[in-house]
Amino acid sequence: MTENNPFGAGGFDMNALLQQAQAMQEQMVAAQQELASAEVDGTVADGLVTVTVNGAGELVRVKIRANSFDPADTEDLEDLIVAAYRDARARTDELAAETFGPLTGGLGALGGGPADGENGPGTGPGGGLPAGF
Repeated sequence: MTENNPFGAGGFDMNALLQQAQAMQEQMVAAQQELASAEVDGTVADGLVTVTVNGAGELVRVKIRANSFDPADTEDLEDLIVAAYRDARARTDELAAETFGPLTGGLGALGGGPADGENGPGTGPGGGLPAGF
């Protein structure tokens, strides 16, 4: 350590750190915009029901194959819509992990992802799907 600089002769370059932080913030904003504009399909029962969600997980569209359900028995259809939505959300989560992974990879739990030794996204209390799905 030097008398004027507690970080040693090479010192701590605050400007370089701020530039790196700004570059990372710009990359995160671009990744968020890319994800928000994406649309992902979830499909069940060999295409009987397909739902589309955007990158934020909002339901955008539902497609139901014509003449594939008894109008008097809607319970099965309701279950398939829910399952298709869950499939689409899982795919959206995968897309988000791919999109943000390079930006948050070295941050562990600070980057919003699991720390070493923890379960992945959607697991644990309040996260993702209930057990058995």
